[in-house]
Amino acid sequence: MTSRNDPEDNSSRANLAGLGELVWSDLGQAPYAKTFELQRRLAGQVRATGADRSYLLLVEHVPPVITLGRAADRSNVIATPKILAAQGVEVHQTSRGGDVTYHGPGQLVGYPIVPLDRRGRDIHRYLRDVEEVIIRLLARFDISAGRVKGLTGVWVGHEKVAAIGIAVSRSVAYHGFALNVCPNMEHFGLIVPCGIADKAVTSMARILGRDVSPGQVAPLAVQCFAEVFECRSVREAAPGELAEANVEGNED
Repeated sequence: MTSRNDPEDNSSRANLAGLGELVWSDLGQAPYAKTFELQRRLAGQVRATGADRSYLLLVEHVPPVITLGRAADRSNVIATPKILAAQGVEVHQTSRGGDVTYHGPGQLVGYPIVPLDRRGRDIHRYLRDVEEVIIRLLARFDISAGRVKGLTGVWVGHEKVAAIGIAVSRSVAYHGFALNVCPNMEHFGLIVPCGIADKAVTSMARILGRDVSPGQVAPLAVQCFAEVFECRSVREAAPGELAEANVEGNED
């Protein structure tokens, strides 16, 4: 596992432009489909207006949901439809990369909507920077986290604590990260998380041995995102502001 100060990881950051304004919103608990549609609209707005602005949506998905990325192997959904229905777990095909993931209460999901033109259109670099956000966030809780070579996400030892999957449409990135704060860990047994059968998952609560909530973590996620992406300014979305994003995303 590489450390948070890995020289190779930091070598290209100096050549990247910082983002402009970051507008963030904590959506609380919300269903997956509604949040996905909001992402699409915001991505469409960023692309259409060319505004020097990025967004960060934070959410806990309720009801819990299994999402299938573009490269998903449906056999990695272990539970039968009957079991999923009994536990109130939805299943959604989605546009991000990657395999199968789980989202539910107790997990902080972050959806940055970012114009990659300002980041050199380097998707690999963008993924490493999103990982860095989580690594720095966990350090605020004295959790030493890092990367595993060849695998996307953030790890504590050999256990994954955060999954990352994105999509890019016409130079605008959306989707994002899912940090296990205090989710129902039994729900990960419904799938092969990210299609990786030989790696376990963990949570902040399990690592710390104490209660911690997404509400405690969310403000630090905003701070760490703004730090890593060198945002010029940061503000919380005004009431009704996101609802006014009416430009169609037309994502692929």
